Amino acid sequence: MPQNPADRRVVVTGPPRQTRRVFGYYRPRTEIDEQTTLGHTYVRSLMRTQLRTALAVFAVLGLLVGPLPLLFAAMPDARPLVWAILGFGLYAPLVLLARWFVRRAERNERDFVRLVEDR
Repeated sequence: MPQNPADRRVVVTGPPRQTRRVFGYYRPRTEIDEQTTLGHTYVRSLMRTQLRTALAVFAVLGLLVGPLPLLFAAMPDARPLVWAILGFGLYAPLVLLARWFVRRAERNERDFVRLVEDR
């Protein structure tokens, strides 16, 4: 015999819900958005790693380009050789250095995002 419709049970199935802990849980992204001291520290760490990468590239660039005026002054009559050094000997390392810098900067940013993600 059918029972009263108000007494019937309805079973709802679905994926379990994830509950978040209210106490002891912090979100680094919120800390950054609210510009707290901890958020400032997170951003400063990213800026420090990016600066370290830029200084490394600048040092290598200085070592590549810095001695060239001395080299060119030592051989004043070798114009075709100077153009060959500038065109072939310097261009390829500069492109490789730029590529390394971009990849390293993107990796630093990915690591930072992974650090401050909610999950």
